[in-house]
Order: sequence, then structure tokens, then C-alpha cells
Amino acid sequence: MENADVQVPLDPEGYLADLNDWSEAVAEQLADDEGVELTPDHWEIIRLVRDFYARYEMAPAMRPLVKATQQALGSEKGRSIYLMQLFPGSTAKVVARVAGLPKPTNCL
Repeated sequence: MENADVQVPLDPEGYLADLNDWSEAVAEQLADDEGVELTPDHWEIIRLVRDFYARYEMAPAMRPLVKATQQALGSEKGRSIYLMQLFPGSTAKVVARVAGLPKPTNCL
């Protein structure tokens, strides 16, 4: 992936080869590749997932993602339907990819 004249290597599944390459600009490009336009609501979830990773050293699969979102942002946003609307497809994998994290465990 190219971003501002910088080559950011991805693994075969589209995740960053080096997690240290992540930046908000890289996230914008990764989201664009997913067909997602990032809004403040998206950034709220991206920051939450990055905090989850910093705490547990793993990207959350869908159930832990919903639970962490509910605890941090309340029951209105802590619902799988809300997260799926923001990040369509395989939500936990898309969020992890855009947040610059490895593929969540237990995600096929």
C-alpha cells in the first residue's frame, strides 16, 4: 500500500506487516481500501480497539469487541448491529485491519 510516497507493506490478508507502520493517514488508506469512509464514530471504535490491543495484546473478535464497546461507550453503541453498520463485512477483521492490528484470533 502506498501512502504519501511511503510504501507500507501488508501481509497477504491485507494487515500491516509491521504494526509500527500504522498512523491515522495509513488508517484512512486502509479504510478506503475497505470501502469505508472514516467518521468520528469510526475513530471512536478504532481508538477503542487499539486500547484493547494495548491492554490484552490481541485484537478483539466480535464478542469481545461488542462487550468492550458496550463498557466504554454504552449500550447504544455496544451492539453488533451498530458496529456492522460502521464496518461492514467481517466487522472484527475490518476494524483490526483499519486499526493497524493483527487479525483477531477466532476469526476465520
